[in-house]
Amino acid sequence: MVKSNLTIKLVLMFFVQNVFVICSAQSIKMDINEAIFQALKNNNNVRIANMDVIKAESAVTEAYGYAYPSVDFSTDFSHFLAKPLTPFPDFEALLTNATYKILFDEKVLPQNDDKYLPIATKLQSFVQNNSFESRITVTQTLFNSTVFRGIGASQYYLDLSREKLKSVVSKTISDVKKAFYGVLLSTELLGIVESSLNNAEENFEDLKSQHKIGLVSDFDKLQVEVQVENIKPKVLELKKVLHDSQNSFKILLGIPQTTEIELAGSLNFSDETILAEGDAISYASENNYDLRTLQSKRKVDEAFIALETSNYWPMLTAFGNYSYAGSSDNLRFNTYSSTLVGLNLRINLFNGGRTAKRVEQAELGVRQSDEQIILTKEFLTQQIKSKLYELKKVKSEINALERTVGLASKAYEIARTRYNSGQGTQLEIKNADLELNTAKTNRLQSVYSYITAKSDLDQLLGRIDEKYFDFMNHQLEK
Repeated sequence: MVKSNLTIKLVLMFFVQNVFVICSAQSIKMDINEAIFQALKNNNNVRIANMDVIKAESAVTEAYGYAYPSVDFSTDFSHFLAKPLTPFPDFEALLTNATYKILFDEKVLPQNDDKYLPIATKLQSFVQNNSFESRITVTQTLFNSTVFRGIGASQYYLDLSREKLKSVVSKTISDVKKAFYGVLLSTELLGIVESSLNNAEENFEDLKSQHKIGLVSDFDKLQVEVQVENIKPKVLELKKVLHDSQNSFKILLGIPQTTEIELAGSLNFSDETILAEGDAISYASENNYDLRTLQSKRKVDEAFIALETSNYWPMLTAFGNYSYAGSSDNLRFNTYSSTLVGLNLRINLFNGGRTAKRVEQAELGVRQSDEQIILTKEFLTQQIKSKLYELKKVKSEINALERTVGLASKAYEIARTRYNSGQGTQLEIKNADLELNTAKTNRLQSVYSYITAKSDLDQLLGRIDEKYFDFMNHQLEK
């Protein structure tokens, strides 16, 4: 009975464990657009750039806050454990001497100078044990060039962070396309090799049947068997390549490695008109997101020059103060209030040349940005020329390989027909199969090269569908 209960518990545990594994291994089917949206939502680099935009928006609000009035409230209470004492003339001696002088002058008492007390100082206290004061202070900047320049600089910084986000989105889209079609390439290459293995295994089964009745030599049978065994490692190798490419794709999309993915799409060549070199370079100089980011950075650097220069200007501030206070020895306070308004003008006359050096550093920042822009434009031109040449080259290769695949397919069928009719050899079939697989592989790789080169060119040109930026703006609003 005990064994029976233990067996039931083990079966239940095994069942629950398997259900958990099945539930945890989710499966997702997606096309290229869904993959891009998934990456834009979960990719870490996009998230970081998104946070930079939110921080910049907060910085703009903060900059405006410096131009608004500042209202502060403070209150304090104090109690003297030992009252402070101050040396002061003796009031008792002064009063006594004044009284006797009046009496002597009015002849009430006969003149007697011995009645006068010596005038000296003694320690006396003029404060009460307890005191409090509550204050409300209002401060309003009337003129501060640094504050006004800071508002403009924060707006430029926000523009810069938005351009950075677009640049990251553009690169992420390009990376997703490469990874997406890389998985499809690995899948189709694996399919080609598996098809070749199936053909070789079918051929081997036919040969074994013919070998039994003496129609095929031991050498031919052995040759095909070797061919089958040589293809098997290639299948395992491509399965590993596919597995690795899928895992890299999941990382890019920000989804768990345990998630099963099924990609909807194929490596199809779409013949499109390729931009002229001059038009492409001109378009990129206006729309490339890395270049636009640098141009926005230059505006920020210029704003910092104005910001540092503003420290030479005076600052004028208006202020108002209302206070309510009281003091007593026994907590029964005598209270009073006061109100004060005024202006404060501050001008820096000398600070060791710090402002001049900060302005100099900001000017160097602008010059560095100029050099980066020039270098980026040159690199951009070189990259565009290279990608346009690559696209034209691969496009011509694909057109040639389309015909090669057709010819190789016919050659393979002819080789099998010749062998079955007794006119050909196994070597002809093997060579024809190799040529067919090579042609299919070359065509797939060329199509993949065309797609990735086109994706790279789109990124260089800044030619990204606005729907992806709209999606990111919606994410920011959340």
